Amino acid sequence: MTDIGHRSKQTDATPPAPTFGFECPFIFMGKAAQFCSDLFVSAKTATAIPARHPALRDALIQASLDPQVRSIAYVASTSVASEQVKLDVVVIQRDEGRFLLDVVPARRVRDVEEKGLGRVALTELGLKQIILTTEEIRHEPRYTNARLVWSYREISVPVGLRMHILQMLLDEGPMPLGELLKSIRSENDPAPAVMALACADLLHLDLVSRPLGPTTIVRCCAREEV
Repeated sequence: MTDIGHRSKQTDATPPAPTFGFECPFIFMGKAAQFCSDLFVSAKTATAIPARHPALRDALIQASLDPQVRSIAYVASTSVASEQVKLDVVVIQRDEGRFLLDVVPARRVRDVEEKGLGRVALTELGLKQIILTTEEIRHEPRYTNARLVWSYREISVPVGLRMHILQMLLDEGPMPLGELLKSIRSENDPAPAVMALACADLLHLDLVSRPLGPTTIVRCCAREEV
């Protein structure tokens, strides 16, 4: 794989969803364009996830950059006693199990019967809940850090630079971001490439401890091979 992608020129407050194969030309208007922009895709999603609410999109961005999250799935529906039940939920796979991502401000309005069937279905699926409020999603410095890193998700990373960055992290182990950037010989600023590799789940950045900067710890993703 030679490139990670191409950075979008869009400057919206909410980072735009990458296409990753879902074509969304600018000539499309109305419902088609809206449908495409409502989909969220990352290196950890098996399929595109409907994410119309900005809080859900932010939660998905944070999960995509979280080293403890293995994968993100979308469950549209399931069967309960031979009856098809609409779920429309996001399921996160972590080291300790599978969890329903319950973003409070993005909850879908359901009637009493739907709620009852939904609870039964989720129990049968064996899902625990991760409940996130707006305040928790916007907790700093993670909120700003994740948005900043995600804005570089479509930057094109030459294969040579990618190999160099990942090999250095494998050889030297976790290191401060500033130290890593100083050690990279490149004609261009290597910082965007590091951000893009984080979005591609090839390396991990500590986005929780402090605002993104030279002291931010970078480590290679142990699950990936160079």
